[in-house]
Amino acid sequence: MEEILLMTSLATKQYLLDSGGYSYNIDRQVYFNRSAKKIFSVDFLEDHEGPEIEQSINEKTDGREWRFYFNSPPPESVKRQVVESLG
Repeated sequence: MEEILLMTSLATKQYLLDSGGYSYNIDRQVYFNRSAKKIFSVDFLEDHEGPEIEQSINEKTDGREWRFYFNSPPPESVKRQVVESLG
Protein backbone atom coordinates (compact mmCIF):
# COMPACT_ATOMS: atom_id res chain seq x y z
CA MET A 1 0.00 0.00 0.00
CA GLU A 2 2.82 2.41 0.87
CA GLU A 3 4.43 1.76 -2.52
CA ILE A 4 1.18 2.65 -4.29
CA LEU A 5 0.95 5.93 -2.35
CA LEU A 6 4.55 6.77 -3.27
CA MET A 7 3.89 6.08 -6.95
CA THR A 8 0.72 8.20 -6.82
CA SER A 9 2.64 11.05 -5.19
CA LEU A 10 5.40 10.88 -7.81
CA ALA A 11 2.85 10.81 -10.64
CA THR A 12 1.07 13.83 -9.15
CA LYS A 13 4.31 15.80 -8.88
CA GLN A 14 5.28 14.88 -12.45
CA TYR A 15 1.83 15.92 -13.69
CA LEU A 16 2.14 19.29 -11.92
CA LEU A 17 5.54 19.92 -13.48
CA ASP A 18 4.48 18.79 -16.95
CA SER A 19 1.28 20.83 -16.95
CA GLY A 20 3.23 23.84 -15.65
CA GLY A 21 5.59 23.72 -18.61
CA TYR A 22 8.66 22.54 -16.71
CA SER A 23 11.55 20.70 -18.35
CA TYR A 24 14.18 18.52 -16.70
CA ASN A 25 17.89 19.29 -16.93
CA ILE A 26 19.73 16.05 -16.24
CA ASP A 27 23.14 17.72 -15.79
CA ARG A 28 21.89 20.03 -13.03
CA GLN A 29 19.14 17.73 -11.73
CA VAL A 30 16.58 20.51 -11.77
CA TYR A 31 13.21 21.19 -13.33
CA PHE A 32 12.94 24.63 -14.89
CA ASN A 33 10.53 26.89 -16.71
CA ARG A 34 12.17 29.71 -18.69
CA SER A 35 9.02 31.82 -19.04
CA ALA A 36 8.17 31.59 -15.33
CA LYS A 37 11.88 31.88 -14.40
CA LYS A 38 11.57 29.18 -11.75
CA ILE A 39 13.92 26.32 -10.93
CA PHE A 40 13.07 23.35 -8.69
CA SER A 41 15.72 20.99 -7.37
CA VAL A 42 14.95 17.27 -7.39
CA ASP A 43 15.61 17.20 -3.63
CA PHE A 44 13.01 19.92 -3.06
CA LEU A 45 10.46 18.03 -5.12
CA GLU A 46 11.16 14.77 -3.29
CA ASP A 47 10.85 16.41 0.13
CA HIS A 48 7.64 18.40 -0.47
CA GLU A 49 4.10 17.26 -1.16
CA GLY A 50 2.00 17.97 -4.22
CA PRO A 51 -0.06 20.86 -2.78
CA GLU A 52 3.06 22.76 -1.71
CA ILE A 53 4.69 22.19 -5.10
CA GLU A 54 1.53 23.32 -6.87
CA GLN A 55 1.45 26.47 -4.72
CA SER A 56 5.08 27.20 -5.62
CA ILE A 57 4.42 26.64 -9.32
CA ASN A 58 1.42 28.99 -9.21
CA GLU A 59 3.17 31.61 -7.08
CA LYS A 60 3.31 34.98 -8.86
CA THR A 61 6.75 36.50 -9.40
CA ASP A 62 7.88 39.68 -11.12
CA GLY A 63 9.57 37.53 -13.77
CA ARG A 64 12.76 39.56 -13.78
CA GLU A 65 14.96 37.18 -11.81
CA TRP A 66 15.06 33.41 -11.50
CA ARG A 67 13.37 31.99 -8.41
CA PHE A 68 15.06 28.93 -6.91
CA TYR A 69 13.12 26.30 -4.97
CA PHE A 70 15.76 24.28 -3.13
CA ASN A 71 15.74 22.81 0.38
CA SER A 72 18.44 25.28 1.33
CA PRO A 73 19.35 28.40 -0.64
CA PRO A 74 22.15 27.72 -3.12
CA PRO A 75 25.16 30.06 -3.15
CA GLU A 76 25.09 32.88 -5.70
CA SER A 77 27.88 31.19 -7.69
CA VAL A 78 25.74 28.04 -8.06
CA LYS A 79 22.73 30.13 -9.08
CA ARG A 80 24.76 31.82 -11.81
CA GLN A 81 26.12 28.49 -13.07
CA VAL A 82 22.66 26.92 -13.24
CA VAL A 83 21.11 29.91 -15.01
CA GLU A 84 24.00 30.05 -17.50
CA SER A 85 23.69 26.33 -18.24
CA LEU A 86 19.96 26.72 -18.96
CA GLY A 87 20.57 29.48 -21.50
